[in-house]
Amino acid sequence: MKSIVARHTGVTPLPADLEPTDAELDAIEAEMPVVLAEVELLDALIALLDRPASDFGARRIRRAHRRVLAARRNAANKAPTAADEVA
Repeated sequence: MKSIVARHTGVTPLPADLEPTDAELDAIEAEMPVVLAEVELLDALIALLDRPASDFGARRIRRAHRRVLAARRNAANKAPTAADEVA
């Protein structure tokens, strides 16, 4: 079996530390409720792709959409303002 790896050095060297910083991890953690709500909405939409629309499916999509909006609202309310960053 032939190996299909590159036999030349990379054009741009990789940084020695590839781990995310604490600030990046905090930002990811702050966005996680929005991401999970959007995944739930996407799951609801995908589930209805191959079947006819029903009252249950429409209700599931409405609830998932409301969760996305609530998660986005909460994330926006928690976002630091310019005054908070200075203090």
